[in-house]
Amino acid sequence: MENLQEEFQWANQEFLYALLIIPAIIIVFIIATIIKSKTLKRFGDYEIVQRLMPDASKSRPIIKFSLLIMILSLIIFAVARPRYGVKMKEVTRKGAEIIIALDVSNSMLAQDIVPNRLERAKMAISKLIANYDGGKIGLIVFAGKAYTQIPITADYSAAGLFLASVSTDIVPVQGTNIAAAIDLGMKSFSPKNQKDKALIIITDGENHEEEALEKAKEAKEKGITIFTIGMGLPAGAPIPTRRKNNFRKDKDGNTIISRLNESFLVQTAKAGGGIYTRANNAKVGLSTIYKELDKMESDQSKSMVGQYDDRFHYIIGLALLLIILEFFILERKNKWLKELKIFG
Repeated sequence: MENLQEEFQWANQEFLYALLIIPAIIIVFIIATIIKSKTLKRFGDYEIVQRLMPDASKSRPIIKFSLLIMILSLIIFAVARPRYGVKMKEVTRKGAEIIIALDVSNSMLAQDIVPNRLERAKMAISKLIANYDGGKIGLIVFAGKAYTQIPITADYSAAGLFLASVSTDIVPVQGTNIAAAIDLGMKSFSPKNQKDKALIIITDGENHEEEALEKAKEAKEKGITIFTIGMGLPAGAPIPTRRKNNFRKDKDGNTIISRLNESFLVQTAKAGGGIYTRANNAKVGLSTIYKELDKMESDQSKSMVGQYDDRFHYIIGLALLLIILEFFILERKNKWLKELKIFG
């Protein structure tokens, strides 16, 4: 029996950043309108010029432009895939169990990857949760210590909701203890699952502990494959504080630069029998790991899960109506509608 819960989520939240181009387009339109107005005034008195162009309309170009802005905004919203309403129903999942260990230390706030390392990682995990059609998924967060954020589950919708609340503030102890994340990860898989299991560690690799490689070898012996994803660039970036345009400094007053420790993450993945990939502004590297997960021996389980209802088709429908309306609004006055003075 299905149970409907009212929850809202963006499946492709990263596409909402495209809305930032809207103000730029509006500014360009305003500048173009001002230039056009000044050009007309050069021909003579503005009222006389208007009489020479009786069919020219002041308001129609503005209305058409406003409609185009609305259409563009709706298309961006549709691509971001709004989903509302969660239906609980029994599903059978077959695939490798995955635990994602996400670094939430302060260094993950560095902005060498846009908008920052942590938010970019969360976007990638959200996409994984939305598109993965395999086994169960769990989420661990770690800094100086590791904590279970989402216990291993087949309910991807619930996992997506918990992911949204992840920040650097949810852990009381700072640092980057990858060994603790691996240790907790080994304890977090389903006890009865004897099939392949994967632990995906997403971090900048600034490890402050010595045990990580030994823990990775131990995980491999227990049938857990470790994959690592490096967030950040080798050149590094300063770590922002809560104050605007201010960065963390060391005890001598020098700005701290957080750099990707790529060699350590390569060693960790190798010790755990998996692979390493580096994230950048174009991709995070989960697609490479997908291929490896497909090769793993899978487990099958049944459970009650929530599935979101996509709502983007309503937005597409509204956008199509506005496109039709925009098509029939001409730049110049319509002789049949001129007397009504609807559009000026």
